[in-house]
This record gives sequence, C-alpha cells and structure tokens, in this order.
Amino acid sequence: MDIAGLSSQLESICTRAEQLEKRFTSELTQVHPEFNDSARNLIHYMALRHVDNRDLQEQLTRLGLSSLGRAEQHVMPSIRAVQQALCSIRGIEANNPDTEPQALQQNEYRLEAHSEDLLGANTDSRSVNIMVTLPSEAADNYQLLHDLIETGMDIARINCAHDTSAEWLHMIENIRSASRESGKECKVVMDLAGPKLRTGDLLPGPGVLRIRPRRDVLGRVISPKRIRFVDKNTVWPGKKLAVVPVPRKCIEYANAGDEIRFNDTRGRIRKMRVIEKDANGMILESHKRAYIATGTKFRLIRKESGERIKFRVGELPPMEQPIILKVGDILVLHKENVPGEPAHRDTDGTVLKPAHVSCRLPEIFRHVSVGAPARFNDGKIEGIVKAVSDEELVIEVTQAKASGSRLRGNRSINFPGSDLRHHGLTDTDKRNLEFIVEHADAVGLSFVREPGDMIALQDELRKYPDHRLGVIPKIETGQAFNELPRILLATMRSYPAGVMIARGDLAVECGWERLAEIQEEILWLCEAAQLPAIWATQVLEGKAKRGRPSRAEITDAAMSQRADCVMLNKGPHILAAIRMLDNILRRMQDHQHKKTARLRKLSITEL
Repeated sequence: MDIAGLSSQLESICTRAEQLEKRFTSELTQVHPEFNDSARNLIHYMALRHVDNRDLQEQLTRLGLSSLGRAEQHVMPSIRAVQQALCSIRGIEANNPDTEPQALQQNEYRLEAHSEDLLGANTDSRSVNIMVTLPSEAADNYQLLHDLIETGMDIARINCAHDTSAEWLHMIENIRSASRESGKECKVVMDLAGPKLRTGDLLPGPGVLRIRPRRDVLGRVISPKRIRFVDKNTVWPGKKLAVVPVPRKCIEYANAGDEIRFNDTRGRIRKMRVIEKDANGMILESHKRAYIATGTKFRLIRKESGERIKFRVGELPPMEQPIILKVGDILVLHKENVPGEPAHRDTDGTVLKPAHVSCRLPEIFRHVSVGAPARFNDGKIEGIVKAVSDEELVIEVTQAKASGSRLRGNRSINFPGSDLRHHGLTDTDKRNLEFIVEHADAVGLSFVREPGDMIALQDELRKYPDHRLGVIPKIETGQAFNELPRILLATMRSYPAGVMIARGDLAVECGWERLAEIQEEILWLCEAAQLPAIWATQVLEGKAKRGRPSRAEITDAAMSQRADCVMLNKGPHILAAIRMLDNILRRMQDHQHKKTARLRKLSITEL
C-alpha cells in the first residue's frame, strides 16, 4: 500500500482548505466571535468534500485508521491525527505537534454549547430537543400549554402566518406561566412568514354549513355532530363547533330536549335535538348529514307543550368554491388581484373560460419561463408552464387525482428549477419583528433563498440592540440548498443561531426522490458549521392528527435523532405524539449519535 501517497492526498486536502480560507476571508471576518472556529471548520469540511474520497477512505480503513467518515465537527484535527498515524507507520517524525485529541474534544463540546444557547438545555437526559407548533387555541387554553411542557415540549413554535399579535402574546404569557409552574425551561421560537408563493382568494360561494356526524367503516354513526345556535347579532369566536346564527327569540324560547326540524338544501327532512343552553346560546346534536344555508326555514318544537315556532337561519359565512383540476386542464395564474374561480363550461362540458386564480407574489412572473414545472398545494397538483406574459402564466395540469384535485385560496405555489428573485423579508415580516424581539427567544425566517436574505434580517435586528435574539434560516427551496454553505456563513454573523430543515417544501422543490439525500447533506453541513439542526415537517404526523402513526413515520422519527431538535406539528393527539417521540429519541440516543453508531450492549446477545 502506498502510505506516502495517502499522506500526500491528505496534505492536498489541507492545502485546499487553506486556499478556501483565503477565498472566504471576507465572510470569515464577519462571523460572530462565538462562531470563529466553527466557520473555519465549515470551510475545511467543504475542502474535504470537494473531491471523491471513497478510495482514500477504503485504504485508511484497511490500515485500521479513521476513514474521516465522522470528521464533520473537527475536520483538520481529524486529518492531522491520521497524518500522524501514517507517519508512525512509515517510521518518520510527524510535522505537527500532538495536540489533536484536545482539539477534537473542544470541537465536540462546541456544537453542544451552541445548541444549548439557542434551543435550551436538554430535558431529563434526552439529547435531542422537541419543538411543537402551537395551535390557535393555545392563546386561551393555559392547561394545554402546561400539558405540552410537562409531556416533553422544550420549544414552542409560533407561526406568524397565522393568528394576531394579541393571540401570540396570550400564547407566550401562557408558556412563561406554565414553564415557571412546571420548573421546566421552554424557549419560544417565532417564524416570520417570508415571501411564500400562495394562491389568492377564490370567488365566494353561498353561505352553507355542512353537518357531518362521525361514522365507522360500515357507515354507522358513532358520534353525532354538535352544532351551536347563537344570536345572529353577535360574533362567535369559537372554532370547535359548527355555528348557526338564529334570532335571539329562538334561543330564549328553546329548552333542553326540544327539537329543531327543517328541510336542508337538498330537500332532505332533518331534525336536531337541543342538548343544553348557556349564556352564549344553545348546543344541539344531529345524527344525520345535513346542509344548512342562509335563510333556511326551521321549526322549533317544544318538548313539553308540542308548540311549533318558525324561524329562519341568519347570515352564514360564504363557502369558498374550490377549483377542481384534472390532468390536461388549464389553469391561468394572474397578477390581477381578483377572486379566482373554476372553469366556465357550456352544457356539453366544453371549456368556455379556463379556471383562474391570482398569485400573492406576482413579481416572480418575470423569472418563470415556458416549460418550467409548477406545483400547487404542497405538490398535490403539478403542471407545466405553457405560456408567459406580463400579466399571467398559462399552466397545463400534468398530475392530479383521477377524480380531480381541489385547489383553494392561500395554497402553496412552487416553481422548481426557476430562479425566483424576491426579497426574503416582507413589510409584514418587519412589522412582526418588532413584537418578536420583545417576546421570543429566536426568530425563524421562511423561504430563505440566498445569503442576502439572512443579512437583511440581521440588518433589521440591529434596530433593536438591547435584545439578543437567535436566528434560524428555514431551508425549504432548491436555491437555498445550492447556496447552503454561504447561507450558513451569513447566519453565523449572529449568535445564537441554528438551521431548520423544512422538508415539506424542500421535497416539493427538489423532488421527493431526492429528499433523503438532501436532508443528509444539510445535516452534515450543519454539523460541520457546529450549528444546531432542526428536523421539521410531518414528523409523526399520523400520530398527532389521527392518533396512529405509519410504520414509515416511526422510522423517520428514529432517524431524526441525528438532528439537535425535532419539530412536531399541531394536532388533536399532540400529547401522545410528544410521548411517542420522547420515547423513540431516548431509545435511539443509546444506539446512534449523529452518524456514529454506539456499541451499547444488545439484548439479543444474551445466550
């Protein structure tokens, strides 16, 4: 074996690292002092991965030496240690002093310290933190926040794309109170919405309320649907129940046990029973599906006397009319801010006017060309751009459900492969940032595409010098992935900082088949930069939303242990999802640390 040749290959990596350091001198001089060594290590890692080193690895392994396969956090110390070992094999003196073990240990501690400063201390010996996206009800439900923290939530995430600053404040007050009561630290991360491409509003349809009781697989009703009748002159803020506005007299006359009868919009005879009354109105139950519209006539039948009193339903909010798209259909995406609507057809089904919808960021039109792929609603609908003008894009649908896929307002739009250029910080983001610096521990920036997006956020944060806020770029576009090393260097101008791997949009942008490869590379680069990585999107989604995970979700959750934090989305079974994730992470940390397998005793070895 050519030992001298191996030493030469390692030295060439060191030379390349020195060259890259000079090339990135400007970026390196601007990083925060806490990230000085981390930024240099990232540059060294880029030098290591600049060429294919698989043959080098195999030869080093045959010699019983480190293959550099776990060198992310300490690139140069690892290379120097191997060089010294090769010198020993050759019987010559090494050029570098033997200080590498100390350097290796220091770098291991550095990522841990950076992670703790951004995400908080690890909970009860669990090495990976758990982040949970808060639902709107967290503003009014203190017990929910208390239960989330007690169950294992280390970081609460608030998405600024939803709710208002008043609701955010109530959420944060509940978090701080629950954290004090439980004695457990809980950080608050708030995500700026960023310039996400979304569909505009759709033409509203009639005011209709659908009532659908829960049924089992055989179609039998297992629980009735609850409906609340409220005074039509008041606004009901609740979201859990179906709400029907009615005249005040109807509520005053009714009592528990009374019955409401009506013909729904389809002419079906339906009835509902009054279950209870309270200060806000009354609650009824329906055991059959029904459709109630504005102005629907109904009769209140009193249980005691049998008296029948007639009323009409008040103004119901209009239902959005979704656009149904099938393969081969045309969708026009336009700049003009007018409500979208389905295609207009004649009696024979011939399209007279194709479906259309506006785009909330029309400035991107000039960056999209004919032939570019387009995806809608998190990739559920795909198409190809057939024509481009200053005012609209004509898109032919190439993938959708055979029965037709629904496209609603405020749904995602992606143009994978198109070089979209727009600012990463919107005016709304800047206004929200004023609230965030006062109340949160860290801010996440959505749809980062280039280093300038992070620099723009940092420039804005300089307006608040009295606040120390962590920053987290969300990597969810192909452009961000291609620019990742430079984005990381820009991010390291702030401290503390981390990275979120937003795998949902990343998969839509880069393709599902590439997601596994891409998320691995992001994890490696974050580890090399000694920046904590957050593994996000659809982790245990089935468990959180339906109470039962898929087998694939369990495997995905186990793989997430290699990140420094895992994010769960909201759902009715979120507490059970936290417990399951906590259990999986604790089990896996005994078997795996980042890319390194840990040789814990296996129970199967008992003979």
